[in-house]
Amino acid sequence: MEGKVIIFSAPSGAGKTTLSKFVLQSFPQLEFSVSATTRLPRAHETHGKDYYFISIDEFKKLIQQNAFVEWEEVYNGSFYGTLKSEVDRIWAKNHHVVFDVDVKGGINLKKIFGHRALSIFIMPPSIDILEKRLRKRDTESEEMIKKRVLKAFKEIDDYKYFDKLVLNDRLEKSKKDIYQMIQHFLEK
Repeated sequence: MEGKVIIFSAPSGAGKTTLSKFVLQSFPQLEFSVSATTRLPRAHETHGKDYYFISIDEFKKLIQQNAFVEWEEVYNGSFYGTLKSEVDRIWAKNHHVVFDVDVKGGINLKKIFGHRALSIFIMPPSIDILEKRLRKRDTESEEMIKKRVLKAFKEIDDYKYFDKLVLNDRLEKSKKDIYQMIQHFLEK
């Protein structure tokens, strides 16, 4: 069996994590790829489950060791990356990989995996709703919310680099649409 990858990307607050968790519960042959990051964990996040939380020095060593499929500095001093070992671990179990990554990471992963990848862009209903969702999380400083909202304007223009677009204005409809997309992709 050829291992496949499913890439969820969106601006922060668009709902990609909610939708990727739904997909993981719906398809037993899918498994989440845990990304590495240098940012601090949020209150509800667990090392090794949500992210591998590592120091900037450790991250830079992994870059030098060519340990990443892809990586980037998303915000100044905040690095994120996809470890090759995660993809290999999941494919070794004859499972397919699910990525929940920022927009730039999603574009890079699609280029790397090509036909083996289904890339899905989750579009927020509006920037105003996106900002409200970020505030409702209550996990970010005012400065970080403003950075994320400004970044979202640019990221929304990049939807055209993805295989599929899902407008996440009604969660149940979004779940249904994504379920059908993935079912079709896995059957190919």
